[in-house]
Amino acid sequence: MLRLRYHGHDCWELDDANHRVLIDPFLNGNPMADVKPDYFTKLDAILITHGHGDHVGDAAAIAKKTGALIISNFEIVNYLGSQGCKGHPLHIGGGHQFPFGHVKLTIAHHGSTGPNGEALGNPAGFVLTMGGKKVYHAGDTGLFMDMQLIGEAWGPLDAALLPIGDNFTMGIDDAVRATAFLKAGINIPMHYKTFDVIDADPNEFVQKVTAAGRKAVVVKPGAEYIID
Repeated sequence: MLRLRYHGHDCWELDDANHRVLIDPFLNGNPMADVKPDYFTKLDAILITHGHGDHVGDAAAIAKKTGALIISNFEIVNYLGSQGCKGHPLHIGGGHQFPFGHVKLTIAHHGSTGPNGEALGNPAGFVLTMGGKKVYHAGDTGLFMDMQLIGEAWGPLDAALLPIGDNFTMGIDDAVRATAFLKAGINIPMHYKTFDVIDADPNEFVQKVTAAGRKAVVVKPGAEYIID
């Protein structure tokens, strides 16, 4: 069993009853967030897809409070390490087995810079195996053909968390096409409505995925989806 709780934008909390990890903890300044950083008291790890502020977010403060291990690319781990966080660096195509589960970095087509223009490595997605389940968090990305490889070589995927907001990432129609490549058991939209420019309708995504014969669901901020 794996519990996926959505905290808005790209932020997800994954809990298998024994371990808990957080992905892209953008909470302060996020109008969609249902919690603040001080909500978290104990975490095994914080996974960060890329260096933009709406993804690194509150990672440093949460990691230092909870003792969480930062897992990201080499540059982001070093960047947050200089702020007093402990971390484990990975890079694209690499994976590592942690006490809570296995993390593999995949490609993502986007950018990755810090608040002052620092180069923070390559953007990434994650294939996270935890609680006997496998979840793909796409991060911020456009559609790419190697999503077929992710679904076939590193699957089968129990869930795919996909951006739908357009402008900076895939829009709804590209995300629907991504579901055909990935073949996940359930597809869940993210990265929408946080800002006016990404004001997409998650219900439209679900309707189009369903019409194509695949499964999708909207998980609102503060709600959860359980993979049995």
